[in-house]
Amino acid sequence: MQINGSTEIYGIIGNPVVHSLSPIMHNSAFEALGLNKVYVAFPATNAEKALAGCRALGVHGLSVTIPHKETVLAHIDSIDPVAEKIGAVNTLVFDEEKNIHGLNTDWTGANRALADRLDLHGKRILLLGAGGSAKAIGFGLLEAGAQVTLASRTESRLKALAEMLKCDCVPLAEIESVNADALVNATSVGMMPLENATLMPADSLGNFPLVMDIVYSPLETRLLREAQNAGCEVINGLSMLLYQGVAQFEAWTGQDAPVEVMRAALIKMIAG
Repeated sequence: MQINGSTEIYGIIGNPVVHSLSPIMHNSAFEALGLNKVYVAFPATNAEKALAGCRALGVHGLSVTIPHKETVLAHIDSIDPVAEKIGAVNTLVFDEEKNIHGLNTDWTGANRALADRLDLHGKRILLLGAGGSAKAIGFGLLEAGAQVTLASRTESRLKALAEMLKCDCVPLAEIESVNADALVNATSVGMMPLENATLMPADSLGNFPLVMDIVYSPLETRLLREAQNAGCEVINGLSMLLYQGVAQFEAWTGQDAPVEVMRAALIKMIAG
C-alpha cells in the first residue's frame, strides 16, 4: 500500500484503541481491492474534539468504540433509524460537505453471524447481558423477527432493558429452566481476566442447539467449549467482529467487502 496526497483516511476513535483489530481488518480489505485508503487508530478521550479534528482533516469514515458510542450522538448531523432506537453508533460516514451520518453495525454483525446458521424470524433467543452490546444485539434480533428473552447479573439493568425492548426477561438464577433456539452471550464474561468464567451452567447448554459468544479473545471461551461438549453448534466472537466490519466497509466504500480476506486477516492477528 502506497500512501500519498490522494489517500483517503479512515479510522477508529476510542479509549483505549491500542489493541483494536479493526486496522488490520480494514487495511487488508482496502489493499485487496486496490483502494487508495488507509485505516488508523485514533486514541481519543473527548468525542467532540475528536470529531472536530476529523472534520478538519477530511477523514472519510470512522469506527467508534468505548467510551464514545453514545457521546458522539450530540456531535453528528444525522443518524440511522435503528441506531437511533439503540441510542448508540459504532460507525460514522462523512460526506463531501463533511456532514457526519451515524450507523450501528454491531446489530447487523450479530444478526449476520447468527443468520449463517439460523433463520432468525420467529426463533427464540436467550440473550445474556444488559449493557450496550446486549441492547444493540437485542434490537437487531427483534428487527429480524426473533423472540428475545433477556437474562443478566444486574437486575435493575435487566428490567430497564427488557422494558425498552419490550421483551421477556428472567433472573440469571432461573436460566436453567429456559429453552430456546439459540443462546447469545453479550457480556464480557469469558474475556480476560474472566476467561475461566461462564454464566451458563454446563448441564443446561443442551437446551440450546446453537450457542454464540461475542467474546473473540480467546476465540474458544469456556462457554463455547462446554457448549461443544454438550453437542451444540457454536459461533465464536470473530464472526460478529467480522460482519460488523463488513457492514462498515460497505457503508464507506459502496463496494462489496472482501469477506474472506478480512476473516483471514483477523484469524492471523488473533493467532499471533
